[in-house]
Amino acid sequence: MSKKPETKAEGKPAAKAAEAAPPAAAAGAEAEEGAEAGRRGWIMPTPIPQEEWKNFRYRGFTFDELMRMPMNEFIKLLPARQRRTLRRGLRPCHRQLLEKIRKAKALAAKGKVIPVRTHCRDMIILPEMVGLTIQVYNGITFIPVPISPWHIGHYLGEFALTAKIVQHGEPGLKASRSTLHIAAK
Repeated sequence: MSKKPETKAEGKPAAKAAEAAPPAAAAGAEAEEGAEAGRRGWIMPTPIPQEEWKNFRYRGFTFDELMRMPMNEFIKLLPARQRRTLRRGLRPCHRQLLEKIRKAKALAAKGKVIPVRTHCRDMIILPEMVGLTIQVYNGITFIPVPISPWHIGHYLGEFALTAKIVQHGEPGLKASRSTLHIAAK
């Protein structure tokens, strides 16, 4: 059994021609089940390159000044909701996440990269989190969120959407049984 290296019509390799096939041709392929079917279609954030970090200012302070700043001074710079949350103290899940982040940063300095996964969507992004990619749970899967200085003061959950963008199809195509027999004009 030999594969054709190219198709005659388009000059593409056989593997790429199979990828370009319409979805109806892929109906015989193995069906995705449960969470696997839900993983497709999520918007992944694009990281901001580190060259642009030097232009960053948060309430007049550079990123280096924020990193050296004590936590109680940094809290004064945050908006009211985040300031009130952090003044009340961190919840146990937030403390656990910070420990994981500190451990990941220490290992990253040695050259090892470990993923930091969390269900804690209400954690406020602090300056010490910048530079890591934190995987935030959105109800189905973990969405990687590369943290840059522009994320400081926001919540982790803001960057891992819980609802997909709806892409409606035509009636009768991949529809439920009730709309399967609607006549398309």
